[in-house]
Amino acid sequence: MEWRVRGIGWGGGVPGLRWRGGRVSALTHGQRLAFRAVGVRRCPGARGNPCPLDAVVPGRSTGGRCPECARLDRAHSVAADTIADDPQPYRVYLAWFGPGMTKVGITAEARGDARLLEQGAVTFGWLGRGPLMAARRTEEVLRQALGVPDRVAYERKRAARHALPPAGDRAREVEELYRRARAVGGWTETLEPLEFAAHDHAGSFGLDGLPRLDGTVAELVDGGVVAGRLLAAAGPDLHLLAPDGRCLALDTRLMGGWVLEPAGEGSAFTVPVVPRTVVDSAAQEGLF
Repeated sequence: MEWRVRGIGWGGGVPGLRWRGGRVSALTHGQRLAFRAVGVRRCPGARGNPCPLDAVVPGRSTGGRCPECARLDRAHSVAADTIADDPQPYRVYLAWFGPGMTKVGITAEARGDARLLEQGAVTFGWLGRGPLMAARRTEEVLRQALGVPDRVAYERKRAARHALPPAGDRAREVEELYRRARAVGGWTETLEPLEFAAHDHAGSFGLDGLPRLDGTVAELVDGGVVAGRLLAAAGPDLHLLAPDGRCLALDTRLMGGWVLEPAGEGSAFTVPVVPRTVVDSAAQEGLF
């Protein structure tokens, strides 16, 4: 049986590796992981459909799809603003990823906090609920009025998880943004405001007591091994303690399309890694 991975998912608030064919392997903090990439990386398809070309894709692409499947995925995406007539209710949220790193976004109400888990939001709060286009307009109004983005670079998110301030400080930063957002006029006419409550994912992610980040995986390669103890899983990232003692982050978006096989007991971590000094420089560039 060929085990070709699709990436990480957050079913029921629990992370798991998703495989072609619908299988899911649950991930738990503290478990040992050891696998080897085999062959070439192929496009996993889009929207539950296999890639018709079974195309080979670059190892360092976090998108992991061929151009045709990437277009199909974006063509049915609320995040890409390609859907305007979805009748279900939406919520506007305020998310915190690290000190000074907050964003405003929207998600379908039926999804609960799944979108926040997928993005790696450590703390968040709901702001309002209503129709899709009202939520989309509110998101844009608040981004401009509050000077906050609708995206935060993954490099910055990863680095911040290894030196988090106390939960109370995180909640206060989100609450302050909530108060500023409520003071912005106009949006409450089309969107129902929600009372503030801070929700924290640090426990679900396993972020308490993470050691310093030593580097991030650059890509998987044929024959390359990932091995270590799973310390945390946040958004698409796995934070691993490698056999040599390094704390390394693996963006599971780099895994999509690879065939994985178990690696033997005591295997070394052999895939290419970007050292922390380079990671820090990339995170700094995202500040300006």
